Amino acid sequence: MTCTGCAEHVHKALDSAGAERISVNFRRGEAIFEVDDAPGIEAAKRAVTEIGYEPGDAEILNRMASGSELDGTGGDEYDLLIIGSGGAAFSAAIQAVSRGAKVGMIERGTIGGTCVNIGCVPSKTLLCAGEIKRLAGKHSFAGLQTYAGPVDLKALIAQKNELVEELRQHKYIDLIDDYGFELIRGEARFVNEGTVEVGGRPITARNFLIATGASPAVPDIPGLKDVDYLTSTTALELQEVPKRLAVIGSGYIAMELGQLFHNLGTEVTLVQRSNRILKDFDPEISEAVTQALTEQSIQLIPGALFQRVEQEGDIKRVHITVEGKERIIEAEQLLVAAGRTPNTDALNLEAANVKVGDRGEVLVDEYLRTTNPRIYAAGDVTMGPQFVYVAAYEGWVAAENAVGGGSHKVDLTVVPAVTFTNPAIATVGLTEVQARSAGYEVITSVLPLDAVPRALVNRETTGVFKLVADANAGKILGAHVVAENAGEVIYSAVLAVKFGLTIEDLRNTMAPYLTTAEGLKLAALTFDKDVSKLSCCAG
Repeated sequence: MTCTGCAEHVHKALDSAGAERISVNFRRGEAIFEVDDAPGIEAAKRAVTEIGYEPGDAEILNRMASGSELDGTGGDEYDLLIIGSGGAAFSAAIQAVSRGAKVGMIERGTIGGTCVNIGCVPSKTLLCAGEIKRLAGKHSFAGLQTYAGPVDLKALIAQKNELVEELRQHKYIDLIDDYGFELIRGEARFVNEGTVEVGGRPITARNFLIATGASPAVPDIPGLKDVDYLTSTTALELQEVPKRLAVIGSGYIAMELGQLFHNLGTEVTLVQRSNRILKDFDPEISEAVTQALTEQSIQLIPGALFQRVEQEGDIKRVHITVEGKERIIEAEQLLVAAGRTPNTDALNLEAANVKVGDRGEVLVDEYLRTTNPRIYAAGDVTMGPQFVYVAAYEGWVAAENAVGGGSHKVDLTVVPAVTFTNPAIATVGLTEVQARSAGYEVITSVLPLDAVPRALVNRETTGVFKLVADANAGKILGAHVVAENAGEVIYSAVLAVKFGLTIEDLRNTMAPYLTTAEGLKLAALTFDKDVSKLSCCAG
């Protein structure tokens, strides 16, 4: 088989031979189906041969080993019915189909979820554009004359939209036919523990997966709902660069979009309730990020108490109190980036006996089962780590447990996180505070970025490497990096934390010279050496 047309021909042939629950994948050269007995397999082979294809060996999948696995009985329309179409949903659908399941996917809006449509992909391509403009306007190299001209944001947004549409098509929409699951358009609403309704049509399934994601949260600030504010979604559709932008929040979305518009030419003010930026990180990380943003002339206002928000014409005013003093922040645009809220309101989960938490998030156990054992949940809707790679991993786990008869537990102990500012912020594992709270005797290494040769040659030396280790065993418990390309560095640290590497292991590896990743080895050496007294690559 070489195309979806081939797959359709094989599907029809198998159907004519009496096969049921047919799934054909031309990319893998594989067909999964159900027949009653061995003669049924031979009949299926003959049907495929008659249309000009050569069938391979048949592998009998025993899917009745567990009561939770598919057995081909019952009157349900689907083996797995997925609500949502983002990273968790597609990962689950692909895995379930590979298990021979009949899969349906319900989507009320745009296929692909947050990441490809309104999150990772559009924001990162615009961040790259903004960084190019920043470097054109200001750099640290002698003898180079560069000029950053005005920004045609309309053209930039149009190019961004083309990329989004291309990736949505290739990485999501095309896969529906490739894997052979069914897309159902409309909004899903549970009517009982085993049925959802979409546009008046009741649909039943043996198992369900809730993968509806999350949306921007709106904090309870007087007057805010009466103001024409931006969210992380609408900010990426602006057609003109605003003169001034006020940002409520200081998480990764606030910092990324704040820096994006600053680099495009906007005067940016980040306003936050907490007394320091990145309050859940170790102080060295917060200090490095604060220094970097301040050096770039992004105004930071920590410790703010929000009094009210108002709008007069195009001007938005944020009234705050800082250390007892009243202040007013004025801007043409106001971005609200104060976290996210799960998309569960429309699901009527009470009818399905699915409990939610205080924020509306779906409550799950370690197997991603909800309080209804037939219904699973994965991704942002559970309010776990809000990353597409976490959602995809959880979708796989949920599918394996729902239709594969598995008993896989979700393991989120080693989850990397990257904020795509410049310098970038990348972390994995425990902070120093978390490690001490977990009972470890802790030692740490803090390496200023100006001790990393790559940063020196780049002339970008604001940042830090920090390693957290077990003082007794020497195992690396956490790694935290503020540096250009920190996101490219952190995967090495993921492996170190995941597989229990020690300080000595990092010391005894060779790190390529003049790479940012060399900072990990230098940080390991820093536990008991002054690397400023070492020659290049010595240690």
